[in-house]
Amino acid sequence: MTRFVLDCSLTMSWCFEDEKSPIGDQILDKLTLEDQEAIVPSLWRLEIVNVLNVAERQERISTARSLVFLDFLLELPIIVDETPQNFKDVHLLSKTYGLSAYDAVYLDLATREQVPLATFDKKLIKAANEAGVPLFIP
Repeated sequence: MTRFVLDCSLTMSWCFEDEKSPIGDQILDKLTLEDQEAIVPSLWRLEIVNVLNVAERQERISTARSLVFLDFLLELPIIVDETPQNFKDVHLLSKTYGLSAYDAVYLDLATREQVPLATFDKKLIKAANEAGVPLFIP
């Protein structure tokens, strides 16, 4: 089974029509049709819920649609890494690459697991390239 780290920015492209992209759709196809598995840090769940809550407040999505999307995510082969992050490592990655602590957690996980990173976040893509972490390209 091939693994990769999945971040919130790419995940949410599966939820909102105006964020859909061919690459995001191809990654989703890999998860649903092939022997692929995504790994996410535990904060991923909170980020997803936060994005949905903000979208609901902005009337971009209904609560019912948010719940359907959360059920959809639960059906995918996404493994939540419950290993506590070494906050010193996350701090150093954050400072070195100018990332938020949240984004640095994804880079840290990809580094620890030695797997590619799937993201649409431009700063995180740049940091991954600088850190020698491969990007997941379908």
